[in-house]
Amino acid sequence: MAGRRALVVLAHPERTSFNHAMKEAAVEALQRQGWTVAVSDLYALRFNPVLSRDDVTGSPREPERAFNYAAEAGQAWKEGRLSGDIVAEQKKLEAADLVIFQFPLQWFGVPAILKGWYERVLTQGFAYSYAGMYEKGPFQKKKALLSFTTGGIGSMYTPQGINGDINILLWPVQSGTLHFCGFQILEPQIAFSIAHTPPEGRSQILEGWKKRLGTIWDEKPLTFAPSSSFDLSFPGGFVLKKEVEEELRGQKYGLTVGQHLGKPLPPDNQVKAQKK
Repeated sequence: MAGRRALVVLAHPERTSFNHAMKEAAVEALQRQGWTVAVSDLYALRFNPVLSRDDVTGSPREPERAFNYAAEAGQAWKEGRLSGDIVAEQKKLEAADLVIFQFPLQWFGVPAILKGWYERVLTQGFAYSYAGMYEKGPFQKKKALLSFTTGGIGSMYTPQGINGDINILLWPVQSGTLHFCGFQILEPQIAFSIAHTPPEGRSQILEGWKKRLGTIWDEKPLTFAPSSSFDLSFPGGFVLKKEVEEELRGQKYGLTVGQHLGKPLPPDNQVKAQKK
């Protein structure tokens, strides 16, 4: 798509890995459609995932108090005092319309190097503010998706599976990190049990991924509860408004994975976009 820009953030150390092949497929498919594609290969960059005072140059704004990383990093972003590696990633992210995070699922979450990228790059002010959260966040016009591999087969990540519902595993990253910053979240691209997938199966996954990317910008994002459904005040507790709860009372399922209201989780809430 002419004029669109994408960023692929890769979190796998091996160039011969399937994750690396998925990254290559994404770059190829998007460029074929006219996208400009940037890549952050975190291991190749030797990206430092550990946040520290070294991320901020100059003196703390409140040196007599305990170092508040979020506040100090936010102020440093405003004043141009963040470390160079953070600034470089923020520039790539700022330019992107679409961000793809490519990684292997590790211990039911993202690899440490990617978690550190979130913690250091998504600074206060740049990526979020408490005045504009979730769909009102700074990245509300950007789209993001998780593309990842797993060790277990698909059935292990179902409500009946030994690993539990994949929707629950995805909620912290998709809602608590990316959507919190405003991103519209597209359906995840999941390659289950890739280590036990034969070569022809891997080829089919790669070709399917390329085909999907051909129309990726037109996809409908996942559904999250809008901020307008909540009492966004400290006295109100930032909880669902009473009238919203009343409207949901007769429904079979909860509103989302996070706001389930003690009801069964809405099926595939974090893996499938709702069809109207």
